[in-house]
Amino acid sequence: MTDRRITDPAPPLLQPTIQQLSYLVAVSEAPTFSIAAASVGVSTSALSQGLAELERRLGLQLFERVGRRQVVRTESDAVLAYARRVVADTRDISRWVHELRGGRVGRLRVGMIDAAAVDHFPGQLRSFRRGNDGVDLMLTVAPSAELLERLARGDLDLAVVVEPEHPTEEFEFGALLEEDIVVVPPEGVTVGAPESWGPWVLFPSGSHTRALIERELRARGAQVDVVAESHQPDVLREMARLGVGWTVLPAVQARGRRSRSAPTEVLTRRRLVVARLLGRSAHGASDRFVELLGG
Repeated sequence: MTDRRITDPAPPLLQPTIQQLSYLVAVSEAPTFSIAAASVGVSTSALSQGLAELERRLGLQLFERVGRRQVVRTESDAVLAYARRVVADTRDISRWVHELRGGRVGRLRVGMIDAAAVDHFPGQLRSFRRGNDGVDLMLTVAPSAELLERLARGDLDLAVVVEPEHPTEEFEFGALLEEDIVVVPPEGVTVGAPESWGPWVLFPSGSHTRALIERELRARGAQVDVVAESHQPDVLREMARLGVGWTVLPAVQARGRRSRSAPTEVLTRRRLVVARLLGRSAHGASDRFVELLGG
């Protein structure tokens, strides 16, 4: 048998436009159609045509004539209330998007190596937070290679990293500062000729600073015999203090609370840069943040 059950058809999709709803709100608030048209920046005929199309889409007569005026019918109050909500919400989101593009709201995702976050730019981080209450600053501290990977995936808006030896074309880099990289011997050991240096406790293989360190050590004739690795400068410094091996650190991280007068020798210099992804729209506050770093 054929199933003859009858179901109510779905109501038609009305699809009034935001512009048409804004016309309705304007007419309800203005004494005449011409004033209403001026308030939304259109001609009176365009306003009338838009409202006629809104009535057609709704299948409802929205206006009635009172004297020489067209006024919103009482039966249309529900439509008018809906129109006011939509127009208000649209203005709110438009304002929010404008503020987002201008960098006054939203989330700014920043990556920094530890030396940048802790030693070089803590004041700038505090200053940015104080001056940008509407922006949620999300800070990620990690090694340079990891930060650039996150930047490439779109997980970060910008990253402060050690300048890579072989930069790729997907990023743009802006120089921030250069800093000394120093050799730190075990506690009580005098820094002598490079041939006597080592063994080493260094940053892990694959880090930008590690590649720079190894190249400079070999250029000076030092043997690069690595006995321990860590991403943490405090750990490397402590292992050197305990005699596990020699280490190489940024000068700002070479002296801990227990070894303020530790002997060091400048091995080389490294450059810190701010990296951003080419061809991708960044948060509007990015430029202000980078300006603070460079200032």
